Amino acid sequence: MLQAGLWYSAPITAPIWAVTHPPKEQAVMVCRGVRGATTVTNNSREEILSETRRLLALMIRINGIEPDDVASAIFTTTRDINAEYPALAARQLGWLDAALLCGHEMEVPRGLSMCIRILVHWNTTKTPRDIQHVYLGEAQVLRPDKANLPSVDEAELTAWIEQQVMIWNRNQGGAS
Repeated sequence: MLQAGLWYSAPITAPIWAVTHPPKEQAVMVCRGVRGATTVTNNSREEILSETRRLLALMIRINGIEPDDVASAIFTTTRDINAEYPALAARQLGWLDAALLCGHEMEVPRGLSMCIRILVHWNTTKTPRDIQHVYLGEAQVLRPDKANLPSVDEAELTAWIEQQVMIWNRNQGGAS
């Protein structure tokens, strides 16, 4: 007998292992990390946002990341960068609903200075081997094995970034 307000759900007829472990040929969406890093030469709002937008745009373009598939992203900077929150660049690129967090990297002797890092938690069917991590500028020393990126039309990428920032500014009443 059902109580008022409760819904009846038919029992699962497949064995539980078939539900939790689908066949290999089926693509399963999981949350994966996509890493990226870049450097700036000045602790200025404009340069922090510009370089973060470029880094994130490359991460998006190379991996085919859609905003609705992003669970969250963590942006960190070395302590010598504090003129702006780098996560603002993600908002400017249209990531309005993703959870974003900024913080400082721990200070390590011989660590790279003036560095911005991003870790995107992305719901995808790609395997870890299929994900392209992006390291730009002096940040390439962090992962020299990831320095070779697929070619991207820089003019098209720049135009897309500018279009996204224009939309953001219009929606913000002209503020940047």
